[in-house]
Amino acid sequence: MRVLIMSDMEGVSGIVKWAQVNGGAPMYEEGRRLYTEEINAAVRGAKAAGATEIVAVDCHGAGGDWTFNSFIPELMDPDCTWVSGHPWSRYTEPLENGCDVALMIGMHARAGTPDGVLCHTISTTTWRNLYFNDQVVGEFGINAALCGHYGVPVAVITGDDATCLEGRELIGDKLAAVAVKRGLSRYSARNIPPVRARQMIQDGVTAALNSKKWPKPYVPKRPTTITIDLSTVDSANQFKDRDGVEFPDPLKVESKGKDWLQAWNQIWHW
Repeated sequence: MRVLIMSDMEGVSGIVKWAQVNGGAPMYEEGRRLYTEEINAAVRGAKAAGATEIVAVDCHGAGGDWTFNSFIPELMDPDCTWVSGHPWSRYTEPLENGCDVALMIGMHARAGTPDGVLCHTISTTTWRNLYFNDQVVGEFGINAALCGHYGVPVAVITGDDATCLEGRELIGDKLAAVAVKRGLSRYSARNIPPVRARQMIQDGVTAALNSKKWPKPYVPKRPTTITIDLSTVDSANQFKDRDGVEFPDPLKVESKGKDWLQAWNQIWHW
């Protein structure tokens, strides 16, 4: 069984402030250690379920040289390999080569979620809402759609309560959800202690992979329209003069494609 782990930092137990996830900030080193150990928990869980290949992808944009480079190498579990420094949502080699299942670890809720810790979608200032066709989604939805384009199901999501609910509302109750904290606001949470949270993740991954009762791959209806509600009119400048991209009004961007990936490629350049 070949397993892909796509991870983010904001959904990790104990993390509630930007200073814990922004590279070079005073609390960042503590945050990246908490992050790395939750990835390791997922690796242990996958290994216990019989995974023969585990690839973990750091999807956290910490800023500067830390962007997609927040795992602590010397702490990484030896039973995985990991990807660092690669553009966000663009590492598709395992998906193209026949990955069996994906895990989403440390996810955060979409923008505008009142009890979503550090909630945002792509940008904390630019993207107000993101839609695939008429369905509002967050970063979990983007990652799930990327996996779904290649026929790969997502079996597990971890993060706060709001994020787990968001994931299950999007792809169904077969998605195993491990909530490691409950958001009280955007910048506060009731956390499960890291040692216990890691065990919950490990056990949750093992159970989900052993059951093989995974959701169907998430594939937005074709043809696909991707819409972004922008926060400011000047934010539209980055999307201008792109094939397939239109502006129904100054604060709205639309990309239409034959399928999700074409529509996404028109929106998300790298």
